Amino acid sequence: MKESGQDGVCSFLLKFSKKLKACSLSGLVETKGETSPMKTTWYCPLDLSTVLEEEEDGVIYNVVVKQQRSAPTSATSSSRSQCVKAGTEEKLVQHLLHSFAMGDSSFITIFLATYRSFTSTKRVLDILIDRLQHPPGESTKSQIRQPFNRAVCMVFSMWLSEYPEDFRFLGEPGLLLRLAPLLPSDPSGTEIRGRLLRLAQELSEQALLPDSSSDRTTPSPADHTKFDPTNILGFPAGLIAEQLTKIETELFVRLVPYHCLGSLWSQRDKKGREGVCWSVRATVRQFNRLANAVMASCLWPTQLRSQQRACLLEKWISVAEECRARKNFSSLYAIVSALQSNPVHRLRRTWLETDREAVRRYEELSNIFSEKDNYSQSRELLKEEGTSKFANLDGKMNNRRQIGSSAQGTVPYLGIFLTDLTMLDTAVKDRLENGYVNFDKRRREFEVLAQIRLLQSSCKNSVFLTDEAFLQWYQSVPSLNEEESYRLSNEIEVPCEPSSGRTLNPTVIITRCPNLNSSRTSLVADSDGLFYFPSPVCHFLSKFTKHMKSPSVSCLDVDSSHPTNDPIPSALTPSTPVKSHRRSVSCGNNPTNNNKGSGPDMRIVRIRMDLQDGNMYRSILVTNNDKTPTVISSALDKHSQDPKQASRYELIQLLPEGKELVIPATGNVFYAMTSSSVDFLLRRQGGNTPFRSQPISTETSATFPRIKAKGRRLFF
Repeated sequence: MKESGQDGVCSFLLKFSKKLKACSLSGLVETKGETSPMKTTWYCPLDLSTVLEEEEDGVIYNVVVKQQRSAPTSATSSSRSQCVKAGTEEKLVQHLLHSFAMGDSSFITIFLATYRSFTSTKRVLDILIDRLQHPPGESTKSQIRQPFNRAVCMVFSMWLSEYPEDFRFLGEPGLLLRLAPLLPSDPSGTEIRGRLLRLAQELSEQALLPDSSSDRTTPSPADHTKFDPTNILGFPAGLIAEQLTKIETELFVRLVPYHCLGSLWSQRDKKGREGVCWSVRATVRQFNRLANAVMASCLWPTQLRSQQRACLLEKWISVAEECRARKNFSSLYAIVSALQSNPVHRLRRTWLETDREAVRRYEELSNIFSEKDNYSQSRELLKEEGTSKFANLDGKMNNRRQIGSSAQGTVPYLGIFLTDLTMLDTAVKDRLENGYVNFDKRRREFEVLAQIRLLQSSCKNSVFLTDEAFLQWYQSVPSLNEEESYRLSNEIEVPCEPSSGRTLNPTVIITRCPNLNSSRTSLVADSDGLFYFPSPVCHFLSKFTKHMKSPSVSCLDVDSSHPTNDPIPSALTPSTPVKSHRRSVSCGNNPTNNNKGSGPDMRIVRIRMDLQDGNMYRSILVTNNDKTPTVISSALDKHSQDPKQASRYELIQLLPEGKELVIPATGNVFYAMTSSSVDFLLRRQGGNTPFRSQPISTETSATFPRIKAKGRRLFF
């Protein structure tokens, strides 16, 4: 009985399994593709995007056509979006009034932030006035006229809110008086008309009244005779950092982002453009002033013993730490640059007496500004701490900083953004071959400007208290030029004989920004928003820098003249550890040579002219197709000289150890140059002025430091 029962159960299970298998197969055939619950099926909806270029009436559009269907059996639907790639100046301005309706919602914002690089405010207003005099539609109530009027109000409302200085700098009210009656008569248009008329009245009053700038009372010069360098030891490091952050934050909030555009910043020294980029110049002037204060306090008291001078170094290292805790990267970099300058760095006995732990912290702070991977560490910190309440620090300092402190914004080192924008300006053409304005370039530039504005928004609500005692000391610091700095340094420690070792290249180069007679304090209102740092621009720059060898701050013109007397020998800059720790550390690494097999086709070099009134470098993009006359012509144009005179000059590459390489007159510069240097010299043919014997220039321009891997020298 048991065996027969077991056989019955087995036969039942066998029949059941066969029946289940047959049902499953028949179900698959009937449903034609119905998935089994026991099997994972990946289904990807069809999403085909086609990018096209279409040219229409003086404008080239990037058109994206997407074809989608939500299910395999549903019909395919398509969507179309377009944005401007390039166009004539007139058509780009007219597109302001049609972009929103065409789905190009970002065009207005990008145009208003970057148009000064290819046209002027007067030209834009002229084109808009001409368009408003011939509006679309037969009447004000037509279906075409109403969206047009809304677009007009939106453009001028945004323009007046974000860039009111554009209208104040017109100089005369004629354009505003022509524009006001053409605005729509609805409430929005009436409000904008009132604002324009008030601006026109201000311009009329400025034209009628005498120049008020001459009546301004200039602040009395500081009494440098009362300067006592050792007084800095009496101020707590946190108080010093707080006051420096207050100064830097006020300047950064007033910064006009479009002043950082490479096309504007690179033209600041040309005749007739002395007042441009005033907000960037103010930031540079503060950077140089702080670096000078650090150097003066360390060098001025020549009678101090090494142990006493070491206390000054430790003080400034502590101040740098406090600046880091307050996310004040601008002051932090200025202090680090001054401590790595050659007059301070060469003080061997002073650094030997400096506390080892302080030197270790100093090295960590220096590494923040490493050039590796295009300032990747600095960028990562901005990404992490851009709009955070406090710095991301470990240890007791961060805990002490957060107790009883209010959140504050981030003040970046502006040189990073100037580098990005100048590299973009150098690498991407302003116009296409047909003469159209390359608006894709403006989109990339705007991504960098947007990062600046987001950081500015994090600083708007910062509150600081003023300490008059420190400000008096800070204002009493005398300015040291290059010769004075080396003279004081040599008085402290007498130079020794140069060694046979390799001479180190300068690391930090700063030139002083000239005083500005008039400063403007117009503030661009920014909306609060989340901070998101990575962008296609950073990706583009990271790819671009792999194909060229560029200076660390290629956008900045650098005075790199060498001292005429008492040169600092390399023996005073030890490259080996002392007392089991390094005295100082460089801020970056030398650009590495190109990898074998990945030959670049472009490179950014720095070219200066062999003049007696200064050594001003300009950045030039050299490709593998550029011959010597082409590069010389571009360099002459950058130096505001006649490019037609290229045949009268020769191009010389400045090599380490004072050597020179003359590029053949008809040669290919890219292949003729060596990879050991990016510095070049334009010299008139027949000239025999040696590069190393150039006199020190008393005129300087607004620049930031240029950091290399070894050697520390600070120029004013």
